[in-house]
Amino acid sequence: MNYLDIDKKHVWHPYNALPTKDNILPVKQTYKQTIVLEDGTKLTDAMSSWWSAIHGYNHPVLIEALEKQAKIMPHIMFGGLTHKPASILCEKLANLTKLPSVFLVDSGSVAVEVALKTAILYQKAKNKNVSKFIALDNAYHGDTLGCMGVCDPQNSMHSLYGEYLPSNIFTSIKNLADTIHKNYNDIAGVIVEPIVQGAGGMKIHDGKYLKIARELCDKYDLILIADEIATGFGHTGEMFACEHSNILPDIMTIGKSLTGGVMTLSAMCTTKKVSNTISNSEVGVLMHGPTFMGNALACSVANASIDLLLKSNWKNNIKNINNIFSKELKELNKLNIVDDVRAIGAIGVVELKSNKYAKEIQNICVQNGVWIRPFGKLIYSIVAYSITNEELYKITNAIKTAILKIDNI
Repeated sequence: MNYLDIDKKHVWHPYNALPTKDNILPVKQTYKQTIVLEDGTKLTDAMSSWWSAIHGYNHPVLIEALEKQAKIMPHIMFGGLTHKPASILCEKLANLTKLPSVFLVDSGSVAVEVALKTAILYQKAKNKNVSKFIALDNAYHGDTLGCMGVCDPQNSMHSLYGEYLPSNIFTSIKNLADTIHKNYNDIAGVIVEPIVQGAGGMKIHDGKYLKIARELCDKYDLILIADEIATGFGHTGEMFACEHSNILPDIMTIGKSLTGGVMTLSAMCTTKKVSNTISNSEVGVLMHGPTFMGNALACSVANASIDLLLKSNWKNNIKNINNIFSKELKELNKLNIVDDVRAIGAIGVVELKSNKYAKEIQNICVQNGVWIRPFGKLIYSIVAYSITNEELYKITNAIKTAILKIDNI
């Protein structure tokens, strides 16, 4: 039995049935921006492995960091123990985010879970017993229970879970200020995706709402959580999307690109006000402790990835990516099946009027040597910053070819 047969029998893929309803492509290897399938087919990756591989695949600096740490200490429990890679990483993150208290976890969803728990603990430490949050319409913050509770129940993949989900308050950006004014006594904080809402529709917003949220959270002593899992480490053209509005959240969650797509790792970063308030109260501690928290392999790769990013010409690279996405995709706006075209940073989005064409568009792109994974009616690309112009044009040409073909049917 080959492994594809095993896959069909046993492997339950994300957001899918078992056996899968998709045509799963077997990957043999990766390098730079290229995915190599088992039959030798080469695909230029337009997804940067769900937005994480910002340096491309198999970068020698990251592989060297992984191999070096593996020979020393792959992992050690973080309860009561520490190690150099984690300490150095937390210092790097504190300096980058300007949030000096850092809690390391395994994945983006877990980082958001910990952020929500931390906001609740902060309020408990101040004798305010609340557990609700204000989140935005179309919000997406992850797939675990607390995260699902702050994902828009009407416009997300989590509506199926119904009453099992925690009950929170949702509002439009336009009504955010009024919603905070009306509910500040009953909530622990406000959670937002800064500038770009990801899985909720790849929506790009003016940053004024972040300033409003910051001002009102200060006024009412609420915790402002910025979920930068998807936007962090340059995807919007700034290191963190909050920088577009020049605001500092109380809590920031980061992940995805933290290790350059090599290892699973994420973090919650907070102000000293948050960590001191909890630590110096009767609450005392943050009750969360993943087994693989602070994994030494992941921390070592993350340190190498951050250094690699900071030494690179990442801002200019992303400006170039944005220019090509904006110029090449805008002509699709005139097509009957297209609702909108937009771009920011290393993100290019074509929103269709219906999701019924998405699978066929994906297949045409693959036939033209490009890997995309549409989400609903969104045909989008988020690329590695090391991508070449030739590879970028290959991506935009494949997307244009596919959508034009469908539009002409």
